[in-house]
Amino acid sequence: MNLVFLAHPEFLGLRSQAHFVRMLVTACQDRGHNVQVRQPGGALQHRVRGTAAAKWAGYADQYLLFPRELRRLALSDAADTLYVFCDQALGPWVPALAHRPHVVHCHDLLALRSALGEVAENPTRATGRLYQRFIRRGFMQARHFICISRKTQLDLHRLGGAGALTSEVVYNGLNHAYAPMPDARARQLLQEAGVPAPDGPWLLHVGGGQWYKNTPGVLALYGAYARAALQAPPATVLPLVVVGPDPTPPLAQAVANLPPGARVLFVGGLQPLALQALYARAAVLLFPSLAEGFGWPIVEAMACGCPVITTAEPPMNEVGGDVALYLPRLRDAQDMPDWSAAGAAVLQGLLNEDATRRQQRVTAALDRAARFSADGAIEAYLRIYERVLQDERPARRSAAPT
Repeated sequence: MNLVFLAHPEFLGLRSQAHFVRMLVTACQDRGHNVQVRQPGGALQHRVRGTAAAKWAGYADQYLLFPRELRRLALSDAADTLYVFCDQALGPWVPALAHRPHVVHCHDLLALRSALGEVAENPTRATGRLYQRFIRRGFMQARHFICISRKTQLDLHRLGGAGALTSEVVYNGLNHAYAPMPDARARQLLQEAGVPAPDGPWLLHVGGGQWYKNTPGVLALYGAYARAALQAPPATVLPLVVVGPDPTPPLAQAVANLPPGARVLFVGGLQPLALQALYARAAVLLFPSLAEGFGWPIVEAMACGCPVITTAEPPMNEVGGDVALYLPRLRDAQDMPDWSAAGAAVLQGLLNEDATRRQQRVTAALDRAARFSADGAIEAYLRIYERVLQDERPARRSAAPT
């Protein structure tokens, strides 16, 4: 196949998106396909980098200059070229190529949901609402979509206004060989990464500072667990390791208010091997997100044999299946005391399980994680790409002038 991947410009610094594109390109090239990547070069943005005008120059590069370049380049592309939009946020470029075979990878619609007022925890300003409408107006002209979860697919059809001919769900594949790791190896890797990990097991939360990761809720749950654990012999409180940015002042205050004996360690900038080591030695992953597009840490933890406590809503329960333990979604800050106490009880119950039951959980987690393979996702993408090309060819021929 002749594949053209459309990607965000490098100057935006979207690391996860850049990784996704690299993964697609490498996998498709390894399978013998002809691959190109097209993305805005940032000619205007580079001229004014570091100034107040850089943001607007970046918009001009992306939404004024680049669509023209796409149309020009498409004139010399082979008729059987498939254009792959690597993110639905690239919707404003869709009209430039809507007449050619194409498919859009849809990761999540959290920003659109926020812009439409569906997410009280993340209000959107007027400019953000306009921007999301601009994106939606573009991608709703696409005909074929690949969604990373059934939740994303539902949001696409419910809110996106997309008149899709096809939309399919392909769950993400692990982008690193996460697996159980011997304790000595995990200790070595964490030491090399400069992570002052505790001596024994710990609780783990993996986030990125975003509103939907519910880090305040994690700290409240941890506090409720610590207070209950200190009242019962042997009064042992496991430390909490938070993977993410340094705490904001409100989070730092929440940590300061924890009971004596509780300990929270924030770490960031980890490479996958170090993160794997954290999962491998963790007693539990606490991941009670308010929302997700997919929920990578759920699969990563399961692949390392780490039990997971997450939220009983899609896509988290899509990914965790009957293996993870679930909490209700935290709906309001006023519910935090009751919610965190209930979550602490679930956590303590999990920690109190005997070795036989824990090993059963580990085995089930490994089996579940095996469903999310990178090769499996790539093969599913390619089957969809090939089908879209086959379906679109007759339409293009019938539309051609005689």
